[in-house]
Amino acid sequence: MIDPTFQGGAVRLSHWGVIRAQGADAASFLHGQLTQDVTALPAHQARPAGYCSAKGRLLASFVMTRPDRDTVELLCSADLLAPTLKRLSMFVLRAKCKMSDASAELAVWGLAGPAAQACLGDSAPAAAWGVQAHGASRVLRLPDAAGQARFLVLQAADQAAPELPALDVAAWDWLEVQSGVARITAATVEQFVPQMVNLELVGGVNFQKGCYPGQEVVARSQYRGTLKRRSLMFTGAAAAQPGQEVFAPADPDQPAGMVVLAAARPGQAGTWDALVEVKLGLAEQAGLHLGSATGPGLQPATLPYAIPSDQA
Repeated sequence: MIDPTFQGGAVRLSHWGVIRAQGADAASFLHGQLTQDVTALPAHQARPAGYCSAKGRLLASFVMTRPDRDTVELLCSADLLAPTLKRLSMFVLRAKCKMSDASAELAVWGLAGPAAQACLGDSAPAAAWGVQAHGASRVLRLPDAAGQARFLVLQAADQAAPELPALDVAAWDWLEVQSGVARITAATVEQFVPQMVNLELVGGVNFQKGCYPGQEVVARSQYRGTLKRRSLMFTGAAAAQPGQEVFAPADPDQPAGMVVLAAARPGQAGTWDALVEVKLGLAEQAGLHLGSATGPGLQPATLPYAIPSDQA
């Protein structure tokens, strides 16, 4: 799937942003807002998390870290940071928690491949979602993708770039698609219940924690009946974009699903891979198409994790 000579490198992720919650009540406040257990998150771990509307639809998805007891950082798609920050801030009320946009002071770098592992050395966490210090930076390990290790490095914006070859942002985006971990963007806000993008399969939903907006809908989707929609991997010969609808000839008048993330495959011009939320009954049939029932075709590909057997 990727050139065997790929060594990787580093890229500044300008399309990611950072929301910071700070104060004695920061963790407890976010614990009541997100799909994830925030209060139990230690400094040496990160977690995926979602922020839902009252109808259980994802307003944002995060990679969440807690660098100290009174600080929680939420890494998200930059194009929805402002509205997400505004909405969260509305509910702080009397909690001792200050919400802010930390993107200008905290740089997010994406590192991938053997070169990244060699550069980080013992600072590279051994398992996904581990967090370790690397000098003045923090290193967060993401799930591997296409056989390549991936890391997020969080450091002061004025700190020197990691001493690695430049990594094409398109290659990073493709690895993100291959990981099967959804990132909600402005184009897909309020389109998906967490299970539709497999958020609980990658550890982004805690079903033992207390209430949060949309919790009843999310729990009902999990425990009452078989899930009818999931995100699956597809490949095609036309550019795909988040928020783009897909169709099946069996039901040409109604969308069968929506593209969650998509990226061009490195080294294979004209080939695109996409994580697509789709009705499982239609996904089993041949002939999903982008944009319309007669649009460019999509072929099934393989996710890096299993969909429960009663839903596959």
